[in-house]
Amino acid sequence: MAAEPGEQSPFINEPLLVPDFDQQYQNRQLNRRSSSNITSQVAIIGANVCSIESLDYEIAENEFLKQDWRSRDRTHIFQYIFMKWSFCFLVGIIGGLIGFFNNLSIENIAGIKFVITSNMMLAKKYGWAFGVFAVSNFVLTLFSSAITAYIAPAAAGSGIPEVKAYLNGVDAPEIFALRTLIVNIIGSIGAVSASLIVGKAGPMVHTGACVAALLGQGGSKRYGLTWRWLRYFKNDRDRRDLVTCGSAAGIAAAFRAPVGGVLFAVEELSSWWKSALLWRTFFTTAIVAVVLQAFIGLCNSGKCGLFGKGGLIMFDATTGSITYYLSDLPPVIALGLIGGILGSFYNFLLVKVLRVYNLIYEKGIAYKLILACSISVFTSCCLFGLPWLAPCRPCPIEASETCPTIGRSGNFKKFQCPPGHYNDLASLFFNTNDDTIRNLFSTGMDNEFLPLSLLLFFFTSYFLGILSYGIVAPSGLFVPVMLIGATYGRFVGFLMASHTNLSHGLYAVLGSASFLGGTMRNTVSMCVILLELTNNLLLLPLIMLVLLISKTVADSFNGNIYDLIVKLKGLPYLEAHAEPYMRQLTVSDVIMGPLQFFNGIEKVGNIVHVLKTTGHHGFPVIDDAPLSDSSMLFGLILRAHLLLLLKKKDFSSTRLVMGMNAIRQFQADDFAKPGSGRGDKIEDIEVTAEEMEMFIDLHPFTNTSPYTVVEAMSLAKALLLFREVGLRHLLVVPKSSSRAPVVGILTRHDYMPEHVLGLHPSLRSSRWKSLDFRHFYFCKLFRAS
Repeated sequence: MAAEPGEQSPFINEPLLVPDFDQQYQNRQLNRRSSSNITSQVAIIGANVCSIESLDYEIAENEFLKQDWRSRDRTHIFQYIFMKWSFCFLVGIIGGLIGFFNNLSIENIAGIKFVITSNMMLAKKYGWAFGVFAVSNFVLTLFSSAITAYIAPAAAGSGIPEVKAYLNGVDAPEIFALRTLIVNIIGSIGAVSASLIVGKAGPMVHTGACVAALLGQGGSKRYGLTWRWLRYFKNDRDRRDLVTCGSAAGIAAAFRAPVGGVLFAVEELSSWWKSALLWRTFFTTAIVAVVLQAFIGLCNSGKCGLFGKGGLIMFDATTGSITYYLSDLPPVIALGLIGGILGSFYNFLLVKVLRVYNLIYEKGIAYKLILACSISVFTSCCLFGLPWLAPCRPCPIEASETCPTIGRSGNFKKFQCPPGHYNDLASLFFNTNDDTIRNLFSTGMDNEFLPLSLLLFFFTSYFLGILSYGIVAPSGLFVPVMLIGATYGRFVGFLMASHTNLSHGLYAVLGSASFLGGTMRNTVSMCVILLELTNNLLLLPLIMLVLLISKTVADSFNGNIYDLIVKLKGLPYLEAHAEPYMRQLTVSDVIMGPLQFFNGIEKVGNIVHVLKTTGHHGFPVIDDAPLSDSSMLFGLILRAHLLLLLKKKDFSSTRLVMGMNAIRQFQADDFAKPGSGRGDKIEDIEVTAEEMEMFIDLHPFTNTSPYTVVEAMSLAKALLLFREVGLRHLLVVPKSSSRAPVVGILTRHDYMPEHVLGLHPSLRSSRWKSLDFRHFYFCKLFRAS
């Protein structure tokens, strides 16, 4: 619960452990009542700063809800289960169709651009070729950035940090809106087709989550979609589960990796998991795989234009047999070490660049577009200009495909070379990212690329990937990271050519694994995704080894890239573990005030005044005489329910207990949480002066069993309870029955380090001493924020 503005608490330098807690409590709390929660209530969502709120996964067990539950029979239970699986089926179908459409569009748009440019190169019109290439990329980038900046800023970036925060309990406006979904699809196609070093996996995860959230809104009164069956999904808990399925479907659609999609949702995105959700998520990704396989068969028949060499087709790195010995392990271990160091440095530089971009974005939309277009022009110059530095090489006699390739995907790009020759650097730069990865993974030709070409491409893609991610357009990190890792992996394979049994292409696969482990720090999901992509199960032991080493090394320097971005955006993400200094504090040490509460039968004017003067979303309900012998906590009532009571004008002229008579004019749908549209606001509700003097019986609408903790509980223990249960409000009650029945309310922001250490700065020194090197570096990185 965000407290009212005030000054810093004067008692924060006092010792935390006092001999008599009860005697010290009141003096400390009186001083604290004037304090304010210094944790920000806003965060960067996409490319804009927005206000954020917490989600509430707790079921409000009030009398009205209990009455509604009693009215349900086995038919309603069947409907509820049927709708869950039906929505998962629809998410899988729609996710598969969007994934196919994205790949089809990218391959054809980028393919047409490369065909036109290559034809001009054949005619030796090099200036015109560069002009067409650069202008095409410029227009595509400007279009993607403009629709994102003006229509749906929440679609900018990867989207994975926002989805991860949502599944942790953080809600923000527009992250799953219909226009965000549309801009995510179109903008991602434009950005990837513009030859920027960005990926499509992150936007696909966001897209899948948007589809799931829109389906899970439970109908819309605005469009007349209020079917009784849909009302079961009008709560945060069911929507959370469906969004989890949608995010897994996004990974499955991006890489045709259904099992990897499930594991990615488990390992990286979801904060809560259960076996029933695992089944539904697996079902969703299986549907995606079936849809994609059906369309791949269609495209293999030549009915998809230029589509077919990238995206949905696996990066087949299969060989007849792979034999490796102990002598092959040292270079594989070296790859893991390199991946950990380069990955952590990549994360470090990316955060620094994003900080600079945020300063630029504060100046307005025009600066966002100028930055995106500048990066597009610079990228076009690099992609078209650097291949001129590479020598032309004669086509290998044993090549399994046409050499050179002109205007289409392939390993041997002609570029400016004479007939019978190819430019190996153009084969890397002058392709879509998917096709370049395929070229690096190819196992047929070990001498296809020169080592200097690989080094030049590595450094260029490494820094272009960092610069391109932060533009105001949908852009992912997964494909660029795979691309960079495959490049230095193939280079290591070249260095070890005479000392290993593994081909250069297999080293490229291991390089991708090492860089994925060094940046994203996921092991199980990354391993399975790579195996599904390459169709090579024999590499499993080596990929596991590389991932474990790279993750371990990188964890010594900083956190995974998505956690760093979540922190940078200011999203109040609750970690699965408590900081060591939290064990030195009790929940009463971080309570902010003043506490706002209502009586069981409250005056309308008091409710209106509190709702207008505070932004709190939960209020304790306390019964006094004559309703109770002594002051006692009755429960917790939500702001949304109070607004509904005021809107329905369920008032009485006298202070009477209405009981069940008060709920007759209400239906269960009335208390269901609205979808992406705006909910009721106190400013929109008109209450007359006469009604201000009337009363409302809050008892039937109050959650009579909210989660509570005693004031002496450690903050670390309370954090674990808060996160595991998925709470929005946690009531703190006193140890002594002689005091007020409620001490305060804890919300998500009360656990944030900025808030806790702001109240207790003396803990900063103990925090540094108690943390290992990884945590030290992580905190130092964000100290400026």
